[in-house]
Amino acid sequence: MSTAAGFDIADIPKQLFIGGKWVDGSSGERIAVIDPATEEQIAEIAAGTSADAIAACEAADKAQATWAATPPRTRSEILRNCFQALTDHADALANLITAEHGKPRADALGEITYAAEFFRWNAEETVRINGTIGTAPSGANKILVHHPPVGVVVMITPWNFPAAMITRKLAPALGAGNAVVIKPPRETPLTALRIGELLTEAGVPEGVINIVPTMSSGEWFDAAVSHRAVRMVSFTGSTEVGRHLLRTSADRVLKVVMELGGNAPFVVFGDADLDAAVEGAMIAKMRHSAQTCTAANRFFVESSIHDEFVERLGAAMAAVKVGNGFDPVVTCGPMINQSAIDNIGGLVSSAVAEGAKIVTGGASPGGTGFFYEPTVLAGVKSDAAITCEEIFGPVAPVISFDDTDTMIQAANDTEMGLIGYVYTSDLARGLSIAERIQAGMIGINRGAVSDPAAPFGGMKQSGLGREGASEGIYEFCETQYIAANW
Repeated sequence: MSTAAGFDIADIPKQLFIGGKWVDGSSGERIAVIDPATEEQIAEIAAGTSADAIAACEAADKAQATWAATPPRTRSEILRNCFQALTDHADALANLITAEHGKPRADALGEITYAAEFFRWNAEETVRINGTIGTAPSGANKILVHHPPVGVVVMITPWNFPAAMITRKLAPALGAGNAVVIKPPRETPLTALRIGELLTEAGVPEGVINIVPTMSSGEWFDAAVSHRAVRMVSFTGSTEVGRHLLRTSADRVLKVVMELGGNAPFVVFGDADLDAAVEGAMIAKMRHSAQTCTAANRFFVESSIHDEFVERLGAAMAAVKVGNGFDPVVTCGPMINQSAIDNIGGLVSSAVAEGAKIVTGGASPGGTGFFYEPTVLAGVKSDAAITCEEIFGPVAPVISFDDTDTMIQAANDTEMGLIGYVYTSDLARGLSIAERIQAGMIGINRGAVSDPAAPFGGMKQSGLGREGASEGIYEFCETQYIAANW
């Protein structure tokens, strides 16, 4: 596989990265990395323990003060070097993502471009962390406000974006002057380890970045957040896990930024450009093999165009080439594991039992690899079980609507509020509907909205805080007020 991919996985670090050194885990345990397209083991890496998490926190604590005192311009230039390092190694990193995650290589290459851009954007933001100065209304003193780094940050990242979900957190954290401890996902740890190696070569000082994969996530996290130096937790993952991490973080009153699950409505009005709506639906649903928190989860289509939209979307989904992500014609790779296949299949079966009709797909093809057919379901009820949770797979349930107010109520009838999509030729209506959808991000006549220059995050149980934009770097800062006379 390494020959076919054009790189050698044997060259990727397989140890923990603590204090600028590659070390074996204290337990001797190993994590098997599986290619979900072939079900073959492609690597085996060291598994960290709670003791290793503590050692990483100690290393970060040791590096914290010096890194925080490093001039912003110096930190900025190092982040710019990190951007260049990822850009220069984009092809090999894309191959690595496809090998351990399975996503089509074009998507993997797009992820690296997106991931690198966070370093370029935050290199610019690093020298623009501004404070203020004013006079107290009484005239008694001056009011100085500035934004020092928060301190050591624990980061927990998901498997669906092995590079971008690290850099979206890491770049602003480093720019603000924080040292970090990263727990990458056990399913896709190789990309994280290689990025750590590249960033060190780009000039990040030893101890500022520490990477400790583990098989015991709960024990690892409890040990890390209990460390006296840790002041913040940044997490991307499921809402269920996020709730647990919030409860644990509360014991030490840690600052938290959490990007959690989604249940995105995709609304198509009768006046929409159907070609554009179907194209946008395919982007919002199927990019990165439909395993994204921003994926369209529920399609609300006005009844006047419902049948035509379903027909066109069904044809587009049926034309998707499913297979190994290294095949250049493949646009949908495998799901991450068998559990994902079982969950998707269960949701489809429940929808059919509740009256939905399978337009295309509806099953796993079987054989080797964790694949599921791109699926369109028509006649779905707005309160069906499949509309109540994140599908995280290539399934598009379509719901017909006539009354806009009823549709909005159904779209908002969820604890999630990450993103929504609206297609209409009437911009005023699009903006009005966008304001009524309870989500942190809305795409109007667009199937993709993520950008390092935009604030990424959700409402309700889809998260706390924002990543990206100017807001992103301030999440990793404190606000300090100094009263002064002169």
